Amino acid sequence: MKRITKEDPESRSRGLVAANIAELARLFPDAVAEGKVDFDTLRELLGDALDTGDERYGLSWHGKHRARRLALTPSTGTLRPCPEESVEWDSTQNLMIEGENLEVLKLLQRSYTNKVKLIYIDPPYNTGKDFVYRDNYVDGIKNYLQITGQLDGNGDKFFTNTDASGRFHTNWLNMIYPRLKVARTLLRNDGILVMSISDAEVHHLRQVLDELYGSDNFMGCVMWNSTKSVTNTALISVSHTYNLIYARNRDYFVSNRPAFRLAESGNGFANPDKDERGPWKPDPFQVGGERPNQMYPIKNPTTGEVYRPNPGSSWKNELKVFEKLLADNRIVFGTKGQAGPQRKRFLSEALDRGRVAKTWWDDVDTTTNATRAAKELMGENVFDNPKPVSLIERFVQLGTHNPSESIVIDFFAGSGTTAQAVMQRNLLDQGSRRYILVQLPEPLDLKNKEQKIAAKYCESIGRPQNLAELTKERIRRFRARQDAASKDADLGFRVFKLDSSNVRTWEPDEKDLEQSLLDYVEHIKPNRSEDDLFYELLLKLGYDLCAPLERREIAGKRVNAVAGGALVTCLAESIRASEVDELTSGIVAWRDEMDATEDLAVIFRDSAFEDDVAKANVTEILRQYGIKDVRSL
Repeated sequence: MKRITKEDPESRSRGLVAANIAELARLFPDAVAEGKVDFDTLRELLGDALDTGDERYGLSWHGKHRARRLALTPSTGTLRPCPEESVEWDSTQNLMIEGENLEVLKLLQRSYTNKVKLIYIDPPYNTGKDFVYRDNYVDGIKNYLQITGQLDGNGDKFFTNTDASGRFHTNWLNMIYPRLKVARTLLRNDGILVMSISDAEVHHLRQVLDELYGSDNFMGCVMWNSTKSVTNTALISVSHTYNLIYARNRDYFVSNRPAFRLAESGNGFANPDKDERGPWKPDPFQVGGERPNQMYPIKNPTTGEVYRPNPGSSWKNELKVFEKLLADNRIVFGTKGQAGPQRKRFLSEALDRGRVAKTWWDDVDTTTNATRAAKELMGENVFDNPKPVSLIERFVQLGTHNPSESIVIDFFAGSGTTAQAVMQRNLLDQGSRRYILVQLPEPLDLKNKEQKIAAKYCESIGRPQNLAELTKERIRRFRARQDAASKDADLGFRVFKLDSSNVRTWEPDEKDLEQSLLDYVEHIKPNRSEDDLFYELLLKLGYDLCAPLERREIAGKRVNAVAGGALVTCLAESIRASEVDELTSGIVAWRDEMDATEDLAVIFRDSAFEDDVAKANVTEILRQYGIKDVRSL
């Protein structure tokens, strides 16, 4: 029985370095051997495309190399399940994760790489008032434990990045860069990233995203008219927020344009001529650019006036296609037949094709509307400038054309608006999109004037005084307001919390080595449950945290089967020699009942076995029945 140790890949998150080498091996197999890159060969293969000069185009800042290395460093932490804080734990597919988002993103890699359809984030804008993460990234888990009061020491995770700081922009870039780099690996080939930002960092952010996601994958920048009010003390009153949109692979959307469209509202469609094909709207029959075969004259059959394309333009179709459209009653000449040619676009066609998004959005709610709506839902004004649900719901609509099999992630969850937007969109179109929220439990201080209301609110509902608790409460309250018609919708969420691994690492106390040796005999940390171990295994082995799960009691032990029997675990604290036969025969019978795959893996708690004989017998019996992958944790 092989034991999973801290040296094994399964003991840590999926590393970007290994993934990058694997991709290089796929593209340039002769430049990679035994997991090592031959840079001389790679240089020969790249030829003139290799830039070896000291000066090159790009954005550079102090700490960039360190931020890049940070993104490449695997996490050894885990996510601990909290069913007691969750809603509909057994049935929901949604996740609410408390923790430092960079560490969480790393832990999600094995399970969710190439599976996320839409990333929406609204990070700190670096205005001089926002809190941003320190750029001391030595140990994200340790920092998280410090801020939640589980460890002593200084090194608080937040600080105010005022514009008086000599590293004002540098601090923000060092915070955002590794998170965006890791997040990219989660996106599907048809996935997109949407990121809200203000004037303070938009110019830097464009360069960072061009570098990490590729300038060719820039889809556009949506300007949201975020406020209607005017700041009279400003030189120019800012009324907009930028929303940068990048694709994982823009070519996919070029070839599948309807996959990046908004739903057609139906406004402006009518049927004045009682066309049996239903309501329609006239579209221009001209396009830009002069094409010789699309420059023919068109005569209005009512007035006799002859029309030609405007200078620098052409008709949409060549003559033969126009004649077919005219015969099919798809060409009209204005509402009264007195104008130039237009083409009918039927509502049924528009609904199938969708509506192209524009770069200026002033038809969604403002920040003021969002603040008012959040206050009405929560009962108190506990969130600072939340985004409106209608804005994010539109991004969800734009980025998840297929309402099923889509995962939406927001790793700066804040007020939880993204969760509400996903659920609200699902209720509208009967979709089954899933969301993953990540939020650091930022402490709320009763003594802080700006945080006092939120802190007292947490106190009033009997929850810890931190921002993540407000995020969860918002989702609960939205769910409670839905009527019976939404009973089949997924309005629940599973709560997980970032923590250090359940498995001890060798960190001896030099003052008491004897006790350290005794402590390490049991390598599972105290007060860690079977569920803690189980979900760490799911993460490290690459299973969805909401993967289908069955449980049975065999020989008095709880046994879990995941994904139709691809993984079976028995993480009981004790397995006696007398229980081995019943336990193994029960696992084999269940395997046969599930018709599990041949590469079924079975994992036990290493310290559970009464002795080495019991451990060896379990391995041997299971192998006799064709189960070869037997491991221990």
